[in-house]
Amino acid sequence: MTFYRDRRSGRFGLQVITASAIAVLLTTSAVSAATIANRGDREVKLTITEGSSRQDEVLPIGKVIDGVCQKSCIIRLNDNANDEYELNGSESVLVEQGLLYFDSRDRGGAPLVGSASDGREGN
Repeated sequence: MTFYRDRRSGRFGLQVITASAIAVLLTTSAVSAATIANRGDREVKLTITEGSSRQDEVLPIGKVIDGVCQKSCIIRLNDNANDEYELNGSESVLVEQGLLYFDSRDRGGAPLVGSASDGREGN
């Protein structure tokens, strides 16, 4: 992004500063949100609880939901209280065979039920 200076006042243009601030805020919120993909063979009902907000979503086969969990949230699969997972808001996860997995090669396995960790020590 190019900044310009008013030669007479020596100040940056207010429009440029405002546009820069908006761009930073939009980039920050997109980076910190979780993504959930359905790689299974049937659609999955997700209940997403973030703070006091609760939202139900149906995730069809092969589809992805972006922008979930701006901060930490609880994801429940198919209304099953035993299938709740806590995300911190920056993960990319997938649902397959009724389980939630990290969608990354460097992190193995599913998050622990009710936990934002991957179950390995030192993380």
